[in-house]
Amino acid sequence: MLKEFFGQFPYALFGLEVLYLVGIIFLAGKIIMDTRNASKTLAYLMLIIFFPVVGVIIYFVFGVNYRKNKFYTFKIERNEQVYKVVSSYIRETHHKTLESHKKQMEQFSTTVNFLYNAGHSPVSEGNYAEILINGEGKFDKVFEVLEKAVHHIHLEYYIYDNDRIGNRLADLLIKKAGEGVKVRFLYDDMGSGKIGGNLLKRLRDAGVEVSPVNKIKFRILANRVNYRDHRKIIIVDGAEVFTGGINVSDKYINPNSKQYWRDVHLYMKGEAAFYFQFLFFSNWIFATEKMPEISQLYFKKTEEAGTSLIQTAASGPDTKPSIMLSTASAVLSAKKRIYIVTPYFIPVETVFDAIKQTALSGVDVRLMVPKSGDSVVVNAAAYSYYEELLENNVRVFFYKKGFIHAKTMLIDDIFSSVGTANMDVRSQELNFEVNALVFDQKINGKLQDLFHEDMNDCEEITLDSWKKRPKYKVFFEHLARLLSPLI
Repeated sequence: MLKEFFGQFPYALFGLEVLYLVGIIFLAGKIIMDTRNASKTLAYLMLIIFFPVVGVIIYFVFGVNYRKNKFYTFKIERNEQVYKVVSSYIRETHHKTLESHKKQMEQFSTTVNFLYNAGHSPVSEGNYAEILINGEGKFDKVFEVLEKAVHHIHLEYYIYDNDRIGNRLADLLIKKAGEGVKVRFLYDDMGSGKIGGNLLKRLRDAGVEVSPVNKIKFRILANRVNYRDHRKIIIVDGAEVFTGGINVSDKYINPNSKQYWRDVHLYMKGEAAFYFQFLFFSNWIFATEKMPEISQLYFKKTEEAGTSLIQTAASGPDTKPSIMLSTASAVLSAKKRIYIVTPYFIPVETVFDAIKQTALSGVDVRLMVPKSGDSVVVNAAAYSYYEELLENNVRVFFYKKGFIHAKTMLIDDIFSSVGTANMDVRSQELNFEVNALVFDQKINGKLQDLFHEDMNDCEEITLDSWKKRPKYKVFFEHLARLLSPLI
């Protein structure tokens, strides 16, 4: 039918082609103006030029820069409103802690001061921190702490599944809401696609306040898919916090032997909760477009619970890329060792260069990643980086027991990072993410022991063997790497 129409009116086809060409030229200009990352700019330009129509659709779904959009301007304004409520306490906490622990914090002072100046994130003292291994270790502790809640429970999750663990947690939230505890629950509408209307209705009917972040009406046309809320946070009574890589899903508790999930979470008690509360309220106000009454019961001074110094690195479409820049800064501060565990290694150039430079300076840098990821393209893109790492003295370990999903980094004897951010472009430039930075020898030692234990289930790759990969695989990996800014 179309062929007959254009056969009768050839100038109509010519007109459409001219309009498309003009549109592509204007779109190319928009990409160049809006996209700050050079490699990402080139990737999008290649898409719209070499994949007509399809490339344009992909750009509008994944590539529109919402940092400049009114959509996030609203959130930035609300963030500042929340900050005004707690700004004096943040300043007081940060400067008091630095003054009391000058020598201990000296090595990482650049990183610590950057996070404070870039995102209002204070370093706090007197915290208790505990490493939780896999979902089995996390959820037992979560249920124990939630049972004792008396004032409020705040949850923010990327994935919340309507399965056994999801319903067990929902039952407990319903019980606590019935006891008069204020329960607020944020979930990412993309990641929690399996949460189910029935579970949400049960929560709401019981008095739990529930809201998605970035509500998706038509998934196939979801133009905010790039800006996911990838955080996993629980805050209880403004004093206890959980964060890390473990979502709410049965697969994290390893119910069967077919797919073993290796992960790490962190439990904290003390004034570290303060900044997590700030992050939660900022996203809650953004998601609900309502300003709740924020009393001191949500931001209260707590008694010393331990000896850990803790600071928070948070990133999102509404903030500076604090996780990316603080990671690079911390890496460059290393003197002895860096152990990195991540399920996805597709680093931004800033972090990649810092890792190579530090390894070449003589620091023992080790990277642990899954031997096989959950995406062929992502896995291939990650593989394209390993030869360069090996050439620059970085040791690379493939975890073979299952899928290692932890997002941890330890540096020397005191610095540890446990959080939600993968070492990839999406986590470090686009998503809402949060990492807890713990300055504590015991936590650092625990992660060192864990890394060495996991090395027993790893295969270390060498430069010579890696170079012997078939050429067609190398080609596919480098092709996938060209698309890595879009993955």
